[in-house]
Amino acid sequence: MAGRIHVHAALLLILAALPACGDRGADKAAPAQEQAKETAGAKPAAASVAEGALCKDHGVLAALCTKCNPKLAPVFQARGDWCKEHELPESICPICHPERGGKPAADVTGDGAPADGTKVKLKTRDTARLAGILTAKAVERQGGGGIPATARIVYDALKVAELNARAPGVVQKLFVDVGSEVKKGAPLAVIDSADVGADRSRLAGALSRLKVAEENLKREEQLEKEGLAARKSVLAAQQELDAARAERASLAASLAVVGASAGGSGGYTLATPLAGIVTQRRATVGRLVGIEETLFEVVDVSSMWAELDVPETELPAVSMKQPVVIEVDGLEGRELRGEITYVAPAIDPATRTAKARVPLANPDGALRANMFGRARILAPARAAVMVPRAAVQRARTVKLVFVRLAEDQFEARRVEIGAAEGDLVEVKKGVRPGEEVATEGSFLLKTETLKESIGAGCCGED
Repeated sequence: MAGRIHVHAALLLILAALPACGDRGADKAAPAQEQAKETAGAKPAAASVAEGALCKDHGVLAALCTKCNPKLAPVFQARGDWCKEHELPESICPICHPERGGKPAADVTGDGAPADGTKVKLKTRDTARLAGILTAKAVERQGGGGIPATARIVYDALKVAELNARAPGVVQKLFVDVGSEVKKGAPLAVIDSADVGADRSRLAGALSRLKVAEENLKREEQLEKEGLAARKSVLAAQQELDAARAERASLAASLAVVGASAGGSGGYTLATPLAGIVTQRRATVGRLVGIEETLFEVVDVSSMWAELDVPETELPAVSMKQPVVIEVDGLEGRELRGEITYVAPAIDPATRTAKARVPLANPDGALRANMFGRARILAPARAAVMVPRAAVQRARTVKLVFVRLAEDQFEARRVEIGAAEGDLVEVKKGVRPGEEVATEGSFLLKTETLKESIGAGCCGED
C-alpha cells in the first residue's frame, strides 16, 4: 500500500516555471509567440527562441518581453515565473540571471540535463510526505572529506634491487626462482667468467711479486746497515714493494666487486644485497650474460608507496607530512593511513596533476604493486560542505542536488563532488551550509526534471 502511495504521489510532482526555473519551454508559455509561429509557419520553438532577437531596451528575448508586451505578464504570473522587483519573467530576468543573457535556461545549457536553478513545485504541501521525500541539512566541516586524489600502489624504490652480472660469463647454477624469499646476502646464481679467472691469475702473480719485494727490501736494509749497500738500493726496493702492494689491492678489489674470492676457478656467486622476494629472473643455466643486463629483481615488500595524482587546483592546500587516508580496490572496508613525504615540483601537462608520495606499511603483504584506489588528503584548514550520498543524483552527465525552498518546492542545483567520508560526500559548489537537501525520494525529483514537459510552464494546472 505504501508503494502505491509513493507512485501516486510521484505523479503529483509538477514543474513550474518559477524563479530561476529551467524554462526549457518558456517560449511555449508565451502565447503570442506560439500564435506567430502557427500563422507564419515558423521554426520549432527551441530554434525560434535561440535565434530570436533580444529586446534592446530590456535585454531579454523580444518575443518574451513583458514590458514591451504587457499582455504576456499575466501568463507568466499565473505560472509563478515572475520577478516582482524587475517586472520580468524570473526565468529570463537579465538582472537576476545575467549568465543566461535574457534567454531561457535551456538555451544556455546544451548537455540535456536540468539547468541550474530549475524548480520543482509539488501539487500540495503534503505531497513530499506522501512521496516519501526526506531531507537533511548540509553541514560544514573543517577538513571535510579532504582533497580527493587517485592513488596507485608502487614498490618502495629504496627497497628494490636490480642485479646484473658483475663480469661477463656463463650462468652455471641457479639458486632461486620468481617468488623465492631470500635473506640479505643469499646466493642467487653462480656465473663462470673468463675475466674473473684472469683476475685471479693476476692476483696470484701479484701476491708472489709482493712476497719477493718484501724479502728484497729486508735484504737491502740489512746490507745498508752493514755498509755493503747504498741508500739508493734501499729506496728502489721500497718502491718495488709499494707497486706490488698496489697491484694486489687493485686485483683484490676487482674480485670483491664481482663477489669472487681470491682462490678457485673463474666462477663467482651473485648474491642479493637485501632481503625480500625475487620478482624477476632472466638468468637461465648455460646462458651467456653481460654486465648491462638485469638478471634478477629482488623487492622488500614490507613497505610500499602510494603515488597520488593531486589536481593542479588543489596543490596550494597540499604540503609535506599531511595525513592521507587511502582506500584500495580489492581491499574493501580497509583504510590505509600515512603522510605525504614528497610532492613533485612539476605538473603533468596531460593530466594537470602533480605526483605526491605516501609510504605505507605492508606487514601482511596485502598491498601489491599497481593496485589502484582513492585517496583523501586531510586538510584541517579547509572547510567543506558535506551532504548525504543519497542527496546526489546523476542526470545525464551532470550531478544534481535538490535544495528545499519551501514545503512544496525544491530547486535543482548543479554540483561538483569532492571526497567522501562515510555516508557523507563533499559538495564543492552549489549548496550552502544549513540548506536542506532531499535525500530519500530525490530520485523522483530528478525524474520530474527530465520529463519532456520540463520548463513548459505550469504543467500542474488542472
